Amino acid sequence: DVVETQEHYKSRWRSIWIMYLTMFLSSVGFSIVIMSVWPYLQKIDPTADASFLGWIIASYSIGQMVASPLFGLWSNYRPRREPLVISTAISVAANCLYAYVHVPHSYNKYYMLTARALVGFGAGNVAVVRSYIAGATSLTERTSAMANTSACQAVGFILGPVFQTCFTLIGEEGVTWKFLCLQLNMYTAPVLFGALLGVINIILIFAIFREHRVDDMGRQCKSINSDGEESDVLDQNTEGSIDHVAVVALNVLFFVILFVFAVFETIATPLTMDMYSWTRKEAVFYNGIILSVIGIESVIVFMVVKTLSKKTGERAILHAGLLIVLIGFFILLPWGKKLPNIQWQEIKNNSIPRMAPTEMLMPFWSLQEMQLPSNHTAEPVGCPVTQSWCLNTPMIYLAQYISSDVLIGLGYPVCNVMSYTLYSKVLGPKPQGVYMGWLTASGSGARILGPVFVSQIYTHLGPRWAFSLICGVVVASLLLLEIVYKRLIAFSVRYGRMQE
Repeated sequence: DVVETQEHYKSRWRSIWIMYLTMFLSSVGFSIVIMSVWPYLQKIDPTADASFLGWIIASYSIGQMVASPLFGLWSNYRPRREPLVISTAISVAANCLYAYVHVPHSYNKYYMLTARALVGFGAGNVAVVRSYIAGATSLTERTSAMANTSACQAVGFILGPVFQTCFTLIGEEGVTWKFLCLQLNMYTAPVLFGALLGVINIILIFAIFREHRVDDMGRQCKSINSDGEESDVLDQNTEGSIDHVAVVALNVLFFVILFVFAVFETIATPLTMDMYSWTRKEAVFYNGIILSVIGIESVIVFMVVKTLSKKTGERAILHAGLLIVLIGFFILLPWGKKLPNIQWQEIKNNSIPRMAPTEMLMPFWSLQEMQLPSNHTAEPVGCPVTQSWCLNTPMIYLAQYISSDVLIGLGYPVCNVMSYTLYSKVLGPKPQGVYMGWLTASGSGARILGPVFVSQIYTHLGPRWAFSLICGVVVASLLLLEIVYKRLIAFSVRYGRMQE
């Protein structure tokens, strides 16, 4: 056994910090343009509709889902610097392409779709990042390192829209550099800033990042990813097979965790517009504040969970996190008797929307006063009559919604960190690149399917069905966790090399 020197320890953690930065930049690359994609798309290509916007948003996750296993496989056999630099370079090039999608005379929306898909493809390096951190930390360091990684990812998601907001000061016109065919405005400046961060990341990877590996007990080992070294330098602690039942179970649990959070993010704006008669602007503003607070809450939870896991263990915390998420969605079920305000649409030829029988007995002026918003805005607000469930489903009170936000914002980061940590410990000292790639791909798939699922169920059947089904999915995941609970142990513990 090779004892780790102080210099090796410092170099190992400098490399891990570069991985934290890479994770941060990957999430910034997703969120820095998320608020401006729709107006920019409308500006460069008037033929694009809202359904095409959905494809552009989903293209990031599709690109990441495809790339994660590929980069993970690459990192298993070659120095990790290679996939890290290439993936980051792809993201830089994709951001530059996004800044030039206004130049072609036609098919601009397809260029934007390609650019966002390539940014997502570059973000497939998340699998390389997590596999490196898993191999460069001991079991006692693993939970803390994974929590820091997730915290950097969360901070990236929070700061991305903040950067976007700062760049709005440039305005829609901005500055045009004809010799570069470049318009520097509120839409292109954020992605060019992201490209600059990517270039800095590449420089730091070359300058600071080094391959390191320690075993589960923290003893220095040689890495199969170092130049000129083969896999036969690994020590006997790699002997033994991975528990694939536990691996599959954790992939399923991670899919569920990302799925329910994607549902929560997607449903926030339409739900609040339907239930509280918020305008589009109010819904975006208030939910933006709520999601920012949840992001800050998540970062705090990431920090707290590092200490808590040392006392209770990761499995118990994952169980508690899923229970908290279940309670959060259970609270969202409509329980009262008050119906939401029905969206008042333009009155023509004395026609009125469908109403409940008791409402038909009210005088016309009373109906008008009840359903029209007090500011008489031109924008229709309330629950649209095209959603038939609006006429018989009780409203979800604001206190329910806020309480649910707080609980989901608490449970999601707990589940996220614990699932990654348990996964890396179950895999043990064997190369984790491909396995981490599949875990990242399952999360990306969940982020694609979640919005599709909830938009269909919510629109046609309403919140009672949508949230009941989500509760059912979380209950099923809890049952799965109970079934595999005893198998979710570290590789070294499973083979008797360490005590749990």
